Amino acid sequence: MGKMVEIDEQYSKWISEVSKRFRQSQIKAAVKVNDEMLRFYWQLGRELHDRKNSFTYGQSFYKTISRDLRKELPDVKSFSETNLKYMQYFYEMYPNIGNRPQLVDDSDDNAVFCIPWGHQRTILDKCKGNPQKALFFVNQVIQNDWSRAVLLNFLDTDLFERQGKAITNFKQTLPAIQSDLAQEITKDPYKFDFITLTQSYNEKELKDALMDNIQKFLLELGNGFAFVGREYRIEIGTTENFIDMLFYHIRLHCYVVVEVKVTEFESSYAGQLGTYVVAINHQLKTEKDEPTLGLLVCKSKDDIKAQYALESSSQPLGVSAYELSKLIPENFKGSLPSIDEIESELRKEVEE
Repeated sequence: MGKMVEIDEQYSKWISEVSKRFRQSQIKAAVKVNDEMLRFYWQLGRELHDRKNSFTYGQSFYKTISRDLRKELPDVKSFSETNLKYMQYFYEMYPNIGNRPQLVDDSDDNAVFCIPWGHQRTILDKCKGNPQKALFFVNQVIQNDWSRAVLLNFLDTDLFERQGKAITNFKQTLPAIQSDLAQEITKDPYKFDFITLTQSYNEKELKDALMDNIQKFLLELGNGFAFVGREYRIEIGTTENFIDMLFYHIRLHCYVVVEVKVTEFESSYAGQLGTYVVAINHQLKTEKDEPTLGLLVCKSKDDIKAQYALESSSQPLGVSAYELSKLIPENFKGSLPSIDEIESELRKEVEE
């Protein structure tokens, strides 16, 4: 035992107790490894939080505890100084969840204990002081089965800040539960990185670029979307119409019509989208499906104008803006040396 254990009998008993609890957790972990271990980490994090202020050895707090726990449990690698700090951060991020019942379906409590510890540490690093954001990404990991690398990439975006921000009339046109779920699938703005699009693009090229990046668009929309068709043909009366993108949302059990406009929002766009939504309800929707949703993605929008337009519609519609980034400068290609110029320079270097 370390010097502190020899002096402080109460501390020594606590170290032994932690070790025993860990051994017990290892046995239970054969059935529920991640859940049990994360609950253990949360509890130890709480105890570290409570003990730190009364610890009299200054900055050696984590070092001392790490040393003594590893002496008790030499085959366990979980008690490094760094990992102990993360356990304390884990408790401090979610201080009120560890003592609630474990068998509550779809609760944030269960969600927190369902993802790997490596994912948790990554979230703790990126969401300091923001438990709502942390819980959002915990649930995204579960819903989308994100690897740690994918999680890290999304943590470096403003996905949380954009989530559910679109202007919609869902509360007025859908039942409460359906309305909340539908709102969650929206974002504002949607962000598109078109690295092959030059700054001199015309309207057709931009529309094509938006449509060509369908996979990224699907990813932005979130888990649950199944792609039905692009430029989906539908007859309305005697006219032939083409919906930009048609999806089916598996969790919402409904079709989703998506229209992309490369200009600022106009009220007429809501009318067109609403017409498409009604057409899908008449021609594709079955009794088992929920009402079709419509999402309009525009270059920009006046929020008040968009809200008024949606209030005038009886169909569940949402409006978001999009942003472009990483465009190739117009003179970028011309600034690059040609193959002949590169070969010429290489020959000069060889000759010299």
